[in-house]
Amino acid sequence: MSSKPSAIIFGGLNTCSRALAALLVPPEGERLVSHLRIVDRFSVNPPTTYLGAEFPKVLAQPDVEYRQANLTIPSVVASAFDPPPGKAPYSYVFDLTGEINHDRSEVIAIKLTFNVARIIGLEAARRKVNAYVRLQQPVYETSDKGPHDEKEDVKPVRPLDVWWHETLRMLASIDDLPLVVLRIGFVYGPYVEFGLYPLVITVASIYGYMNKPMKTPWGPGKDGVNTVHIDDVSGGLWACAKWIASLGRQQANSTAGEKIYFHNDRTKVKDTEGTCIPDAQPVAPVFNLVDDSEMTMAKGGSMITEFFGTTFEFYSFFENAMAKLKLDDVVEEINEHHVGTWTEMLQTSNPPIVQTPLDAYMDHWALSRRKLSYNNSKIKKVIGYKLIRPQFTHDALREVVDKWKAEGSWPSLEGR
Repeated sequence: MSSKPSAIIFGGLNTCSRALAALLVPPEGERLVSHLRIVDRFSVNPPTTYLGAEFPKVLAQPDVEYRQANLTIPSVVASAFDPPPGKAPYSYVFDLTGEINHDRSEVIAIKLTFNVARIIGLEAARRKVNAYVRLQQPVYETSDKGPHDEKEDVKPVRPLDVWWHETLRMLASIDDLPLVVLRIGFVYGPYVEFGLYPLVITVASIYGYMNKPMKTPWGPGKDGVNTVHIDDVSGGLWACAKWIASLGRQQANSTAGEKIYFHNDRTKVKDTEGTCIPDAQPVAPVFNLVDDSEMTMAKGGSMITEFFGTTFEFYSFFENAMAKLKLDDVVEEINEHHVGTWTEMLQTSNPPIVQTPLDAYMDHWALSRRKLSYNNSKIKKVIGYKLIRPQFTHDALREVVDKWKAEGSWPSLEGR
């Protein structure tokens, strides 16, 4: 029997699970786990979500298994915990589940975020796993004074985000669950097509192609939009799992526990099975994970547009006021330029791009103001985590674009 732990990843195939799997069982290099099972609702053959060029190589290895499953059904989740014959029980659980499509209803958010995590968390506790790491997407808004450490009571923004937060309260209330919460910034990196930064990168390339400045109404752009590279998301998840496995929940709470405060509607919580009472303040180890770039809108926008040979600017006060009065019109007008030009870029590419996971459409959510500024010192001090990609750079952007080009997802244009 291998001395290495066996691991199971739930969810996140459309977010960060692919990169985590590549860290745990790299096609080339030493494995960190003896057996890996990945469980999510998507199909991988044929794929019903974007996989990237390298993930199929990860799945093709021995002792790596992908299981398509409906995680809303407790019996299905329970069977996913059963190891293959002759293999040790799963000792590390990575919970990357949760609905990320911001236009989904609150009912869907409860079903696919809160309920799914509850089913997995309860089963993991019953199985007495050694580590349960919950990945928390950037669903919070921080105040202007920052960066903010884990003790500060950051607020979830939208109804979808409130249920991501409520999920943490529920998991933290499962006393014998060896839980660690990893709260991340906005993710970027190779084969990351979801979230804020891939969209900004795509749209900035369009403005570079048109030789026009990219503009935003949210001046002066000092708000934090902290970044984290996908390699550090994977590295941070693994570091958290090893840490909690060596300590257990009680000692981990003593060392790094934080109160998780209520931010929901009392009536909705009362009507949802498994929620904590509003006055409860469950405690769990929580760690922020962002890079050292201290990225703001102005800094990030300038770096990305400069990469594509253009500039990042803010609307004047008058333009800004008019834009806010006619937001629906502005959204449609902006997207006529974005979508039409992106289609042109894909068609004139050599060779033409016939399929891409990247989208140039910016809806109200994409155009709204962001404020996320985390202090990352705790994970460095308590766990000893060292950032793999501490800075957001042009070289990192080049790697992202080059890998998309190589797999045929990004246009290759003459002179660009």
